[in-house]
This record gives sequence, C-alpha cells and structure tokens, in this order.
Amino acid sequence: MTAPTATPISVPPEDPTLRPSFSLRNRAMRALWSAAYALLFRLSPRPCHAWRAGLLRLFGARLGDKCHIYPKARIWAPWNLVCEDRVSIADDAEVYNPSPCVMESHAIVSQNAYLCGATHLYNDPAFPLVSFPMRLGAYSWICARAIVSPGVNVATGAILAIASVATKDLEPFGIYAGMPARKVKERERTAVPEPYRS
Repeated sequence: MTAPTATPISVPPEDPTLRPSFSLRNRAMRALWSAAYALLFRLSPRPCHAWRAGLLRLFGARLGDKCHIYPKARIWAPWNLVCEDRVSIADDAEVYNPSPCVMESHAIVSQNAYLCGATHLYNDPAFPLVSFPMRLGAYSWICARAIVSPGVNVATGAILAIASVATKDLEPFGIYAGMPARKVKERERTAVPEPYRS
C-alpha cells in the first residue's frame, strides 16, 4: 500500500495593500509628533499660540509672525506646513498634509474644516496613496466643517462656505458653497489690503 502524497500548500502572494505608504523615518517622525501633540500641544492653554508655534517649528514647520494655531487643531506632518504671518487654524480643524501645504498671509481654517492632501489610486489593485501639494492664498477663508479635496488650491481672498466641499481650485475673491462647491458670488476686493488685491 502506497503512502498518500502530500498536497502542496500554496502561499498567497503578499497583499500589496498591506505595504506601508510611508518610509520608516516618516512613521517614526509622526510617532514622535503624536506624542508631542498629545502631551505638549493639545494640553496647552488656549492663549499660548507662541508655545504651539514653537513646537511646530521644532518639528520642521515654517511659520511666520503671530500665527494662531489652536490646541485642538490637528497637523498631520508639521515638516510639510508653511504658514506666512497671521495664519489661523481653529480647534478641531485638520490639516492632512503628506505633501507641502502652504498657507499665505492671514489665511483662516475654521473649526472642523478638513484640508485633505492625499487620496488613493482606486483603479490600481495595490491601492497606493498619492499626495498633492496644496496652497491657501492670502486672506482666504475655509469656513467651519468645509472640506478642501486633494490637490485643490484656494486663491487669494476666496471663501469656501460652511460645510461645503471644494473639488476644484477656487478663483481669487470667489465665494463658493455647496457639495461640490460652486461659485455663488464675488467677494469685495476692498475686504483685503491693497497689496493683495491684484
């Protein structure tokens, strides 16, 4: 009587969706930043803008004068954040910035707003992450609960209304509302100082 032959076990190929999207160094930096955020940034008193700006700079952010970044604001990668003077990022606003995010002078990101700097290639079986640089122009305003989609740029003086979703670039001084956001009116150019009106 012959012994039964063993059936070979097929080993499934590695699932490409399980590969890390970011380098080990990037993940280590984000782990350090998460600890600093939880212990030193998030718990800081609300008026301590200079303290939080100093922490962000320690992790590579480039911030201008008198930026007001509130304690519950979430910055994914400080080293990819560039803010000119007097930028405001409110409590519970989230800046997901795997690529550089530039905010020009006096740009405002209000409560619970979300700047989304990355997405996935959904037609690729590996589902890789792709990120985009983003820019908010001077005196632009992302209102509460509004969302700026990956790769969308907001021009000088533009406003994205409450709970709206920007899927395309916003033109200078346009006021946009809806899902997807559409231009509903024009902002007065006199609302911003002369050097920024052109």
